[in-house]
Amino acid sequence: IDELKENEEPKKGTEEAAKLEEERKSEESAKQVAKEENKVTETLSQQNAVKKAEQYFKVMAFSKSGLIKQLEFEGFSHEDATYAVNKINADWKKQAVKKAEEYLNVMAFSKNGLIGQLEFDGFSNEEANHAVNNLNVNWKEQAVRKGKEYLNIMAFSRNGLIEQLKFDGFTLEEATYAADQIGL
Repeated sequence: IDELKENEEPKKGTEEAAKLEEERKSEESAKQVAKEENKVTETLSQQNAVKKAEQYFKVMAFSKSGLIKQLEFEGFSHEDATYAVNKINADWKKQAVKKAEEYLNVMAFSKNGLIGQLEFDGFSNEEANHAVNNLNVNWKEQAVRKGKEYLNIMAFSRNGLIEQLKFDGFTLEEATYAADQIGL
């Protein structure tokens, strides 16, 4: 009797493994069928919206809501634009970093100012903070750049420039550093 029980236990394990393997294959098959059905049910407009979203990503960074709005501007329905944005399965934190880099290549920002700009563009606070915390930026040098940008368009006293930079989100230390480096 003990021998029978010992012989049955490996059979149980083998049977369970076979059942698990069969379930796994069934799930894979179901996923494949779902993919094929999705291809069949995807409209031409949805396919084009996906292509357009992918084309935009090759050129510039977008937030999820920003890309939906851009696709709608291109004439896609809200439903097709949303479908496309969900289909491309983007890493929105990575997009936020890329967008932050794009901004910093064009103009100077304080850390808080850049977070605010990214949020305005539709990135969540979490995505925006992730972006600024994953950049290699010297915020004091950004304050210097911003101070020079201001001085190219209007005159400032030392205190006026420091106050303007603080208003833009720079710390007192960053703003004072900028004024010192500029020579005010």
